[in-house]
Amino acid sequence: MKTTNSQLGIGTGGGTLLSVLAQLGMHDVVKTAVLAAIGATVSFAVSWLLQRCTRRR
Repeated sequence: MKTTNSQLGIGTGGGTLLSVLAQLGMHDVVKTAVLAAIGATVSFAVSWLLQRCTRRR
């Protein structure tokens, strides 16, 4: 069976992700999820406001 670069990348990425998850505590995972949600919300709100401002002109 011939291994392609995408298979190697997926295997390496999956192994890295699993090793990192094993070292993180649940508190860190929740904190990261909350911060990601806040960042996404702020990004959406700013984009929406800028879009409304540019439409009026």
